[in-house]
Amino acid sequence: MPAITVRNISQVTRDELAARAAFRGQSLQEYLSAALESMAAKPDLDQLLQAVRSRKAATGTSISAQAILDNRDADRR
Repeated sequence: MPAITVRNISQVTRDELAARAAFRGQSLQEYLSAALESMAAKPDLDQLLQAVRSRKAATGTSISAQAILDNRDADRR
């Protein structure tokens, strides 16, 4: 399995991550590995926005912010 080295992390950041790992009963390596796996499993914001733009362009549809809010509020009644 490949290894990743992250340099120049502040002591405060390292200590916070270690505390979070300990709270979950994990080693720092286990905690960070799980966090990286979770990050990699989801699209980042740029990918998500590109997918939305592509779908919008392909369908030619558009909906106003007001229509979205109106529909949201209708479901709450």
